[in-house]
Amino acid sequence: MSGLRFPEGFRWGAATASYQIEGAAAEDGRTPSIWDTYARTPGRVFHGHSGDVACDHYHRYREDVALMKQLGLGTYRFSVAWPRIKPDGSGPVNSRGLDFYDRLVDELLDKGIDPMVTLYHWDLPQVLEDRGGWTNRDTAHYLADLATATIARLGDRVRTWTTLNEPWCSAFLGYGSGDHAPGRQDPAAALSAVHHLLLGHGLSVQALRAGGAREVSLTLNLACVRPDDPDDPHDLAAVRHIDGLHNRIFLDPTLRGGYPQDMRALFARFGVDRQILAGDEDVIASPIDLLGVNFYQPSRVRAGVGVDCGPANPGSEGCEYVQQDLPVTAMGWPVDATALYELLMRLATDYPGTPMMITENGAAYHDVLDGDRVADTDRIGFLDGHLRAVHAALSEGADMRGYLAWSLLDNYEWAYGYDKRFGIVHVDYDTQRRTPKDSARWFAGVIGRNGLV
Repeated sequence: MSGLRFPEGFRWGAATASYQIEGAAAEDGRTPSIWDTYARTPGRVFHGHSGDVACDHYHRYREDVALMKQLGLGTYRFSVAWPRIKPDGSGPVNSRGLDFYDRLVDELLDKGIDPMVTLYHWDLPQVLEDRGGWTNRDTAHYLADLATATIARLGDRVRTWTTLNEPWCSAFLGYGSGDHAPGRQDPAAALSAVHHLLLGHGLSVQALRAGGAREVSLTLNLACVRPDDPDDPHDLAAVRHIDGLHNRIFLDPTLRGGYPQDMRALFARFGVDRQILAGDEDVIASPIDLLGVNFYQPSRVRAGVGVDCGPANPGSEGCEYVQQDLPVTAMGWPVDATALYELLMRLATDYPGTPMMITENGAAYHDVLDGDRVADTDRIGFLDGHLRAVHAALSEGADMRGYLAWSLLDNYEWAYGYDKRFGIVHVDYDTQRRTPKDSARWFAGVIGRNGLV
């Protein structure tokens, strides 16, 4: 297949997250987030790495924006750090924190790059976690307050706003398995967090609309969950449960007006249904303009006796993940771009009329810097394959509006610290030198021709 072109106006860019790149963890009034605390907890993060300095983007943003311009990015998706803007989580606005994003937005616009702001990419103020975090209903309202404060400062220049990034990770890895901050391991807490994150999303949509937002979105890390044996009804039942936890528990209340019945039953099983109050689902269903889709790997499950899919999947007794005979990334994640095509077509069918954008897609590989070059051919192959999947879905009717690579820079990869590199730009963490990888130059070519060869 060659000569694939994307529609005029298709949005090309890259994405980052505040805690992963900014550094300046204690500057200009910023207070600790749950990730600062988690990183300092022995045994949680690879070699005890933290985001204290990260890519020092807080001080080097002009250099980074110049790189974006050099690569031809039209859109840059970044998140604001809640503890910068509201250091005590719920009280007064810290103008110095917003000043940074003011400068960043102006720099982006000066270079012709469209800023796309995510309100919450996992760095909850620790002071709010001390009050219960996402198991506390108040946190949903505090997120909406953050939305109000942020759009009041940036709304005249920022077109696209995203409420949450990957609430599955925030809830199920943060409160279920403990693999992410805040590191709790409680299935009921995880399901409580799901609901309060979604409630916070809905309240934030309303706050952003009130602030004049032109385009509002939600970004989900959605899964293409396949059965090990498509003819086995038990495997299909296992698929339905995992699909419910990864996809429908977020998609249905947002796009269809309510939780699916099997997920309602799961809430009830863990005693969380009483936290879903009258009117909550109406708030969660506040209309959005764009669904952000983050995609990294396919999933395969089967039924079994005496097994489960782990603490990040409450109620998954009787089903298990199956190892797939596929190439893998440095994360050990299987690579199969056809799964992205399947997912996008499923979304187009099950949730028609929903514009979509790939807001994260990328891979970690064992990159080697050789002089001024990183020859990351595996990453180029990954991106090329997944872009062809996006084009195929678009050609068959999926309403695809853009594609953002993850990530612009090598950065702090959460519990993996600085051990895994997802960037199209290499970062030397000792010197902070940036070196565009071969994948960055390849992606610049894709953007320049608005297509693949």
